[in-house]
Amino acid sequence: MANASDTSAQRGRPAPRPEQPPAAPPSSPPRSVRLRGGLDVATLVGLAAAGGVILVAITAGGSLRAFLDPPSLMIVLGGTLAVTTASFSLGDVAVAWKNAAAVLIHQTLDPKGVARQVLLLAEAARRAGPETLRNVLPELRAEPFLHRSVTLITEGLPPDVMERMLTGEVEASAGAHGRSAGVLRRASEVAPAMGLIGTLVGLVQMLGSLNDPSAIGPAMALALLTTFYGAVLGNVVLAPLAAKVERAAEEDALVKTLYTIGAVSIARQENPRRLEMLLNAVLPPGKRIQYFDREAPRVGA
Repeated sequence: MANASDTSAQRGRPAPRPEQPPAAPPSSPPRSVRLRGGLDVATLVGLAAAGGVILVAITAGGSLRAFLDPPSLMIVLGGTLAVTTASFSLGDVAVAWKNAAAVLIHQTLDPKGVARQVLLLAEAARRAGPETLRNVLPELRAEPFLHRSVTLITEGLPPDVMERMLTGEVEASAGAHGRSAGVLRRASEVAPAMGLIGTLVGLVQMLGSLNDPSAIGPAMALALLTTFYGAVLGNVVLAPLAAKVERAAEEDALVKTLYTIGAVSIARQENPRRLEMLLNAVLPPGKRIQYFDREAPRVGA
């Protein structure tokens, strides 16, 4: 009977509600802002177009076989690599060629998307505290620098110390890319010089066979091939690659600077609207954002 009365008494009371999990931050950061990737079409199309024009000019006025000379290629390619290596170190040269190949298939981040992602992180940290950013760390592993920056925030590192660490990393990365671009620039200068050296070698050999007039023309043509190889290698291949590495370095530095500004601002618990102004001060005019005026979700909407 006691159990029945207890049961009837409990029927008159509202059932206890189960505990609800805490609400997630209203604006969770996107998993990735990688908008462009794959082959660099502009570089490949440009190199292919330049090579096609040269090839058409060669085949229109003669035979392609006449422009093939292994000793001339050896002088230009081997000499360019040797002199460039002598100007730097083996490690710098290896990294430069690696970066030169990477710019053809590199993936770039849109600075505008990066700025939006930083502002979403700042909003989430302001509403639920910086510790809540631990929940999004797995989603940021695709961007090691951002992942490291957010990790420093969640660990409570002082903002000034964090700023020095991240800024130093940005400068170190920019210096490494700058050395790679310098290697390629140096190689683009050496290649025409090696072509000229090969031409002089061919001319000396030609002058040694002046007793045979029929051999003068072919020998002169072969001597000039090294100049041709050096000019093509330096101006059509190496110089554009150096410019591409420099541009990739600038894009990488911009993205990391945006992440650094955002991380330091979040660590200082600044207003996200102020962060937006700081980001726009770094972004190019065509990439500036108006997140809170146009894109941010309105409360009660």
